[in-house]
Amino acid sequence: MVTRRRFMQKAGILTASLIMGCRVGASGKEEYTDGWFMPDESDPHKRTWMAFGASAAIWGRDLLPEVQRNLATLAQTIAKYEPVSMLVRENEYDLAREMVGDTVQLIVSPLDDLWIRDTGPVFVITEQGKKAAVNLNFNGWGEKQEHRWDAKVADFVASRAGVKIIGTQLVMEGGCIEVDGHGTAIITESCTLNANRNPGMSKAQFEDSLMPLLGLDKIIWLPGIKGKDITDGHTDFYARFARPGVVLAGYDPDPTSFDHEVTKRHLELLESASDAQGNKLEVITLEGPSTVREDYETEDFAAGYIGFYVCNDAVIMQEFGDVKADNAAKVAVQKAFPDRIIEQINIDGIAAGGGSIHCATQQEPMA
Repeated sequence: MVTRRRFMQKAGILTASLIMGCRVGASGKEEYTDGWFMPDESDPHKRTWMAFGASAAIWGRDLLPEVQRNLATLAQTIAKYEPVSMLVRENEYDLAREMVGDTVQLIVSPLDDLWIRDTGPVFVITEQGKKAAVNLNFNGWGEKQEHRWDAKVADFVASRAGVKIIGTQLVMEGGCIEVDGHGTAIITESCTLNANRNPGMSKAQFEDSLMPLLGLDKIIWLPGIKGKDITDGHTDFYARFARPGVVLAGYDPDPTSFDHEVTKRHLELLESASDAQGNKLEVITLEGPSTVREDYETEDFAAGYIGFYVCNDAVIMQEFGDVKADNAAKVAVQKAFPDRIIEQINIDGIAAGGGSIHCATQQEPMA
């Protein structure tokens, strides 16, 4: 019963590719010389970035209040463990402050939506303690949604974080990629090798551009699925690293779901895969719930447990009211993160729009 965000609102602006912080070598591939790498999400954070960006134009007036309450709950929960900086439109500042309280920093910024995992930058660091932010040229998931302001979020966040921007010719989103911080990534082909992001680009060309940018030695490719939701099958809906060598993978038990066969195939691929060090992966399966609460159930409801967020000392994950499945998922996540507190919260409003906790957050690592 796992479904996700479908196509919402058409966009009309194409984000230009940035070409700062890199050069193109004789081979035609982008070259990076500063030793940047993307750390694992479970490494220490300086803060979490969020966006109080849901709007009635995209979410509808009936669903909007619940989505805003969900964002406030999520921000307050994370703020127990690390600082949270939340972007907010100027005309909604007072509302956001009333809802999130004084434990969350609010920063005024124009926004189209709340999905900062995709609109925000991907932070990278070096062994020498430098930090930068990569702008992945958000284009509304292939021009499917208005993104005039969200296309500027990555640069804005980098500026507020006080780090330089590294640009690339690639077009993708933070939800497309999952890394272990030690050279291995998991990526779905359906969203990255897609004509609506990177037209005409082969897998080898994509790897040549991305791997030096994020300090990768190996990419484990999953097929994903195109055209069923607005993201074209983001990686963070299917598989997540808990730590090097340990992966949590989603499984849709509903044989009538389009994700049933996809998730079965992903499990097969992950169980036969090894990481950049040649170690066979340990795969922990998170089976989706059989039922969800009726109040916000929609065709697009994202009923999966993979969209958790790892912050300092805790993992924040969803619960859906299916007691058996919720408990089993919590036990599995606790196994993967034995030294962290596991908190389950209700974000049914965000899930009704096809998203998860992970989609609404972006970590900034410590340098």
